[in-house]
Amino acid sequence: MSNVYIIAEAGVNHNGDIELAKKLIDEGAKAGVNAVKFQTFKTESLVTSTAAKADYQNKNDRSSETQFEMLRRLELSYEAFTELKQHCEEKGVDFLTSAFDLESIDVLEDLEISLYKLPSGEITNLPYLRKIAATGKKVVLSTGMSTYADIEQALSILKGNGATDIVVLHCNTEYPTPMHDVNLQAMVTIGKAFNVKIGYSDHTLGIEIPIAAVALGASIIEKHFTLDKTMDGPDHSASLEPAELVKMVEAIRNVEAALGDGVKRLSNSEKENLAIVRKSIVAKTSIAEGELFTSDNLTIKRPGTGISPLEWDEVLGTKAWQKFNKDEVITR
Repeated sequence: MSNVYIIAEAGVNHNGDIELAKKLIDEGAKAGVNAVKFQTFKTESLVTSTAAKADYQNKNDRSSETQFEMLRRLELSYEAFTELKQHCEEKGVDFLTSAFDLESIDVLEDLEISLYKLPSGEITNLPYLRKIAATGKKVVLSTGMSTYADIEQALSILKGNGATDIVVLHCNTEYPTPMHDVNLQAMVTIGKAFNVKIGYSDHTLGIEIPIAAVALGASIIEKHFTLDKTMDGPDHSASLEPAELVKMVEAIRNVEAALGDGVKRLSNSEKENLAIVRKSIVAKTSIAEGELFTSDNLTIKRPGTGISPLEWDEVLGTKAWQKFNKDEVITR
């Protein structure tokens, strides 16, 4: 498997329709992502009946609905997730879903989820963090809206309750995130400050920021995607469409390959250029056998098939061991 783990975040972009969710899985698999992720919740356990929607939700969704009403419409049954997991397995991608309440963690355990992706909003949810840590499974923690103190506290709770494999994702939860608020260098700082593996959960428009995150060391990338940005729903407009997801995956794999191992060496692809581009000591004029080599009768030119210019000082003052014509490469 590739080093960078790419999560295509379907989230609630299925609009409560399991067939639409399956189409999202199909498109994620075609794009070559590692996993397609959804969101598992019981609306009654997640939000109060009077909770307000975020500004971006009001802008992108039916403004007359409460957050409770919106989430109820986007909720999938627990049975649906069993079907979606099977569909992911058939398509060759990992099935992931984030739990948003304690009851949903039990559902994810029944689904034998491979890892827990913790949403940014749960970073201060003590009972939630304890319960997930106690599963002993890998934890991927998003840190939108968080301070270093929040991250430190969450990591302490997770580690203190059984979590040993944790990746921390830098994140900004505004949809879409303004470029000047991304602060991608904070991802690197998080890794150094807490000695953890790092990644990035992206809510910007476009694909350049996830690609930059990979160049900075992200081991996991999470990005929302949809079938159509113009669909009604809170997250569609800030998501990638299938063709954009393909381009992001291709770009990440290219950057990943280009990063290499950090050892400077002559690559196989450039070896044939060595003799063409480097230079040799060359006869500036005709040189008779036994004549002294001097700066007047020698010069340096391509190709690099003769004596290296690094030996210039050693060659000067010695006798020509044979006759050399003008512009002939000096060889032994």
